[in-house]
Amino acid sequence: MSPSLLHEQHFWQQGYTAVAGLDEAGRGCWAGPVVAAAVVLAPDVDPAALHGLTDSKQLTAAQRAAWYARLIGAAPTPALAYAYGVGIVPAAVIDMHGILPATRLAMQLALLHLPCRADALLLDALRLPDLGLPQLALIRGDSRAYVIAAASVLAKVTRDRLAVAAAQCFPGYGFAQHKGYGTALHRAALAQLGVCAWHRRSFAPIAAWC
Repeated sequence: MSPSLLHEQHFWQQGYTAVAGLDEAGRGCWAGPVVAAAVVLAPDVDPAALHGLTDSKQLTAAQRAAWYARLIGAAPTPALAYAYGVGIVPAAVIDMHGILPATRLAMQLALLHLPCRADALLLDALRLPDLGLPQLALIRGDSRAYVIAAASVLAKVTRDRLAVAAAQCFPGYGFAQHKGYGTALHRAALAQLGVCAWHRRSFAPIAAWC
């Protein structure tokens, strides 16, 4: 399955111009924040310029970094994203409210950080029922809509960079390698070092070490 502009065009043809794609990264991690990104593509974006952009999990780290630069305008070419915003919700808030409300909060923060007001939403499976905006939640949306794929890349790269920074603050846990996911390396570090401030204490695998 390859992304297209079909779903974006559905909204553009109805007169919506700021169609924001939303996706998150880190929902299933044992540590660190959940990060969401919102991306708006211009209705006149060249589809050829987006060829190869897809779900961030299907891209290598180098490919994600390259797309990140192209989307935000850090590459020599103009930014592919007309606008973008990122929302970050830390582990403490996840522990307090739960991962699903925290994910929705991260998405709402990403929308607030857009330099323009979104007038319609395309999301990867999850809806934002509290927002009075037209929205379409697509199963595997990051593989179906370019604007959601773009959001998945921005969210993933942002979160991975936060994990690398956390590795400096909390050495020995391997956050730069596993990014907070539940790997054998992570389990071994927990057995040796215990829980740190970056962990989600409400998650069952971490609660066992608290």
